[in-house]
Amino acid sequence: MSVVESVVLRLPEPLRSLALKHRELLKFAVVGGTCFVIDTVIFLVLKTTVLSEKPVTAKIVATLVATIVSYVLNREWSFKTRGGRERHHEAALFFLVNGIGIALNSLPLWVSRYLLHFQEPHVTRLGEEVADFVSAQIIGTLIAMAFRWWGYKKWVFPTADFRPRRVTRAYDREDEAPGDA
Repeated sequence: MSVVESVVLRLPEPLRSLALKHRELLKFAVVGGTCFVIDTVIFLVLKTTVLSEKPVTAKIVATLVATIVSYVLNREWSFKTRGGRERHHEAALFFLVNGIGIALNSLPLWVSRYLLHFQEPHVTRLGEEVADFVSAQIIGTLIAMAFRWWGYKKWVFPTADFRPRRVTRAYDREDEAPGDA
C-alpha cells in the first residue's frame, strides 16, 4: 500500500469516499507535484547557469526531464489499471500529448519574455525573475496540466480497469469503499 493510499484510508467520511472515488486524479496530482518540483529545480538551475540567455530552452529541457519521470510514475501508479494499447503505442501517444504539453507550458514564458518584454532592461532583474516564474511555473504548468489530464484519459490510457489492480483489502476497490450504499 502506498503512502497516499494509507493517508486516504485514515480520512474521515465523506472525505474518504470522495478520495477513493477520485483516487486516479489524486495520484495524478501527486505525480504532477513531484514532476513540478523536478521541473522547477532543473529550470532554475539551467536558467541561472548554462542557459541564462535562453530561458525558454531551459524550460523545455526541464520539462522534458520531468516528462520522462512522469511517464514512468503515471504508467506504473496513477493509471496502473488503465491501458488498452501496446506499450510502444502508449508511450508514443504519451510523448505526443506531452510534446503538446511542453509547448503549452512554454508558451506563457515566451509571451512574457518576447511579446510583453518582461525582461531586462524593460523591467528590473527581480521583475524578470518573478515574471519568468509565474509565466513558466504557474500559468504554463496549470494550462499543460489540464491538457495532460484530458489527453491521458482520452488517448494514452483510454480503457479503465484494463489491467487488474492488486487488491489488498476489500475496501481498497473503488466500488466497495466503506460507507458506500
